[in-house]
Amino acid sequence: MTLTPIKDGEYTATVYKMIKDARYGDAIHILSTELQKQMKSRAALSLLGYCYYHVQDFSNAAECYEQLTQLHPEVEDYKLYYAQSLYGACAFQDAMKATFLLDSPASHSKALVEQLPADDLDTEVDHGCLLYKTGEYEKACAKFTAAMQVLGYQPDLAYNIALCHYSLKQYAAALKYIGEIIERGMREHPELGVGMTTEGIEVKSVGNTLVLHETALIEAFNLKAAIEYQLKKYDAAQEALTDMPPRSEEELDPVTLHNQALMNMDTKPSEGFEKLAFLLQQNPFPPVTFGNLILLYCKFEYFDLAADVMAENAHLTYKFLSPYLYEFLDALLTSQTAPEEAFRKLDEMAGRLTEQLRKVTKQVQDSRRARDDEGLKKSVEDYDQLLEEYIPVLMVQAKIYWNRENYNMVEKIFRKSVEFCNEHDMWKLNVAHVLFMQENKYKEAIGFYEPIVKKHYDNILNVSAIVLANLCVSYIMTSQNEEAEQLMRKIEKEEEQISYNDPDKKVFHLCIVNLVIGTLYCAKGNYDFGISRVIKSLEPYNKKLGTDTWFYIKRCFLSLLENMAKHMIMLRDSVVQDCVQFLEHCELYGRDVPAVIEQPLEEERMHIGKNTVTYEARMLKALFYEVIGWNE
Repeated sequence: MTLTPIKDGEYTATVYKMIKDARYGDAIHILSTELQKQMKSRAALSLLGYCYYHVQDFSNAAECYEQLTQLHPEVEDYKLYYAQSLYGACAFQDAMKATFLLDSPASHSKALVEQLPADDLDTEVDHGCLLYKTGEYEKACAKFTAAMQVLGYQPDLAYNIALCHYSLKQYAAALKYIGEIIERGMREHPELGVGMTTEGIEVKSVGNTLVLHETALIEAFNLKAAIEYQLKKYDAAQEALTDMPPRSEEELDPVTLHNQALMNMDTKPSEGFEKLAFLLQQNPFPPVTFGNLILLYCKFEYFDLAADVMAENAHLTYKFLSPYLYEFLDALLTSQTAPEEAFRKLDEMAGRLTEQLRKVTKQVQDSRRARDDEGLKKSVEDYDQLLEEYIPVLMVQAKIYWNRENYNMVEKIFRKSVEFCNEHDMWKLNVAHVLFMQENKYKEAIGFYEPIVKKHYDNILNVSAIVLANLCVSYIMTSQNEEAEQLMRKIEKEEEQISYNDPDKKVFHLCIVNLVIGTLYCAKGNYDFGISRVIKSLEPYNKKLGTDTWFYIKRCFLSLLENMAKHMIMLRDSVVQDCVQFLEHCELYGRDVPAVIEQPLEEERMHIGKNTVTYEARMLKALFYEVIGWNE
């Protein structure tokens, strides 16, 4: 913010000298007195607003500039300063509305900056902001760094530098600056309660104070959460949000509210959808809100809601969705009603992306030959970005045929993409699944599952339970029983270690592996062995009975009951007794275990008494009695 010379009072020379000497408090006293003499003096109001801004009394500064915008609407500077003051006072929505008063906010800002003195440090920061806005992150970072070297450490400048590094995907450098912001904030302002919520200590809201604003702690924690989320460290991302100074929900800024919704979707999806939908009704909202809400609706298979949001906010699609994302979402939604048309759209997208991937691959090779490190780095980044766009297109294409159980066609789709995707983890995992489902390609499935498991062998519980289960089944089906047993011993050893460290924690990996093996034997008609394996897998019940494990159990039992009812199999009485006793144990331990996880936005909820393992176990037991003709 610069001072515009205005001379319409004798006091101005004295005030200008005070401002030059940074005696803002004295200047405010004189100006306030002057305003009492002559109401709404332009000079006094302008200087007073400037002084209030520089002592960081943004609320009073905003009040001064608001009056000036009303008295002199022709002066664009006052509109800009009004918006800046509102932003400083944390009145973000009002600040955004104030920018709408500007004739051309972006061009006007650039013109104003170009008019500033070259040796003014504020000019350096303003240039940095404009460079960042135009995507020139390295140059912006240099401007902010230069300003901080002269001005000394300032949290807002440190945050700007961190943000530049984040935009350049230099996460380690960004986290270094974020760590310093947090460390200083904790040391200088212990009253802000950083980290106390995470530690389970109840702390009352610290409010949106100017002190909090000056520390840049909220911005730092949000950026830290974003980085951890990008690195797929989801627990660390959630912790970053709970570490920030505590505020009540109505005091949360839009960015924090958005991040809370996004990072807690797996555990609190209903709240997440509610927060994102609320943000979409606000002005402004974080730009990524629109796309994220639609993508999450699709993830939870609320395709009608996703389509409604796009239709009702057509004006936002051009503003907040990239051409790629719009085209992808259009094809994804089309796949629900017209899969052939959707496949055609996706095929066109895939064709364009593969052409671009080949072009960038050549650029990578050329840069290597020319030993152009900078060009190589840029080409590799471009390739990775294109691949991240190509993979989702490929997966939706594959899912169209997966839903039809046409696994041979899914395999063909994946084989076509091997040129680019053979090193991509998601591609390899899905190829493994489709080979496994064909029931005659277990050996090939092992070739894809094994590298995934070996990559995490020292922390094997980081691997999805179904991947471990499918690999064990593949070993068994190819007569590699020793390999299957070795893998299961490794899982058991890690689960025992977890139980030792945290006796109350439920871990389901080995249980699910045994359940899938039991299901395999049941599917092959060997119910005696298969059901006994299922029963033994759930011991001890208090640690192994959960919604996921119950899903496999009831599938086996329903299959058994169907075959018994058709008189296709006969069970020995001892096995029947074991089954009934097993279901009684499930009934006992399943009172607080949901039988199914309901979709978060379902209008008709299941009866609370029926959505339990206890209820379904009783139903299965009753079916047993009916099928074998027992009387309880």
